[in-house]
Amino acid sequence: MRFSTIRARVAIVSAVFALALIGSVAVGTYVLVARGMRAAAVETAGRLASASDRAMQNAIDAAYERANRAGLEGEAARADVARQITAEPPAAFEQGLVYEGSFSLHVAEHPGDDLGLAWSIGDPPHDPGDRSRVEAARTGTPVRAFPGAQPLIVGMFVKADLGVYTTHLPIEIPGLYAAVLDVSYVPAAQEEILDGTRLPMYILGSIGLLGSLLIAAGATRWAISLIEDLRRTADSVDVGMLDIRLPEEGDNEVADLARSLNRLIDNLQRRNEAQTRFIADASHELATPVAGIRGYVNILRAWGAEDPALQEEAVSAIDRESRRMARLCSDLLSLIRSEEQVEFRQIRYDINAVCREVLANAATRYLDKGLEYTGPGDGSLWLHGDPDRIEEALGILVDNACKYTPEGGRVSLTTRRSRDRIIVTVADSGVGIPEADLPNVFERFYRSDLSRSQETGGFGLGLAIAKHIIDVSGGTVTVRSVIGQGTTFEVSLPRQRGK
Repeated sequence: MRFSTIRARVAIVSAVFALALIGSVAVGTYVLVARGMRAAAVETAGRLASASDRAMQNAIDAAYERANRAGLEGEAARADVARQITAEPPAAFEQGLVYEGSFSLHVAEHPGDDLGLAWSIGDPPHDPGDRSRVEAARTGTPVRAFPGAQPLIVGMFVKADLGVYTTHLPIEIPGLYAAVLDVSYVPAAQEEILDGTRLPMYILGSIGLLGSLLIAAGATRWAISLIEDLRRTADSVDVGMLDIRLPEEGDNEVADLARSLNRLIDNLQRRNEAQTRFIADASHELATPVAGIRGYVNILRAWGAEDPALQEEAVSAIDRESRRMARLCSDLLSLIRSEEQVEFRQIRYDINAVCREVLANAATRYLDKGLEYTGPGDGSLWLHGDPDRIEEALGILVDNACKYTPEGGRVSLTTRRSRDRIIVTVADSGVGIPEADLPNVFERFYRSDLSRSQETGGFGLGLAIAKHIIDVSGGTVTVRSVIGQGTTFEVSLPRQRGK
């Protein structure tokens, strides 16, 4: 597996994250348990020291009673008590306390003497030293010393060692200057508990790490499979297969991405189909006049030299078809030019002046139809945009209105303000458009009545050009029509400068 792949990188990151997470949990748990064991050891050492102090006091009291029964009094009794206590450990230590720890008695008979060992019982792991013992003898208060403990975290990897818990108890023994009882406790039970938790913790940590890796691997495999689907779909689209779709099941980010890509493929497919239809329609429209020209050329070759009337008819037909082809080429160039125009001008202009210019041009072209024209009112209505392109779009709409309005009909081009937009309305009293054809009137080469379009010389490109110009200008165009009553186009343009 290459380390540059997403699968490898996710596996590495997952492993590191799982190891850090489970390791930190394991270390934290062990440290908490170890601290609890250390606190339990300190508490046990304190109880053992208290029991040892009581045992020594009971032993001293018992030694006094024996001295009194022997008839000793005063200094002789105190010396006998000191002899009994320093000679051997009291019975209480031998009968029970020794199983809990180790004990040693250190005494000094006279001021200035060092504390010497009188007796010891148990197995002290090591001598805790004289400093704490001397301090306990000097101050008369117990002194605790906990030497030898390793850092708690070390116990996760080697045998636990909580150290030795030693308490130096000053004891008042008659006849002696000073006496200190060392009570040492080795927390073997607590260390065994810590050692017993090490293996289960390793096992549980390993299981957790393995489970985390398996879950991460499964999630990665699922994500990679989705990426593979995306790659295969992209490859299919690249070679022109636009009928493939991604699965959209689920309510997650990947499903949202799949839906977005499917919408993109749908748009590409529609554009591809529209382009195919455009090429087919353009080829058909161009083939018709070409076929007519070729036919009349053949007629001229066969009979034109012998029949002047036939020659004149053929030449007129060739001229008519060539002009028709020229108009179609001009419309195609206008459509391509409008779609290639990326940057429209953004200048301040008077839409009413543009509308009056459009109506004047239309009245000149259709003078013989005797149409009644209605234009915008007096005054100016200002907005930002490209006046030349808007004049081209409105000219197409007005030209269509004049074409399909019978003689003596009405054509109006009016404007009004609606908040931050300008509404331009082109209405006529013409033949109208069937309701079923209204959603398609802005498509290229679409004609609701083929024979009528042939009569008027249209190719179904004008409205597509007009809509594209209006869309790029940030506006919208809608249409409504009633058969026999007329058609109304409504153009909405923003007043302010477009982005």
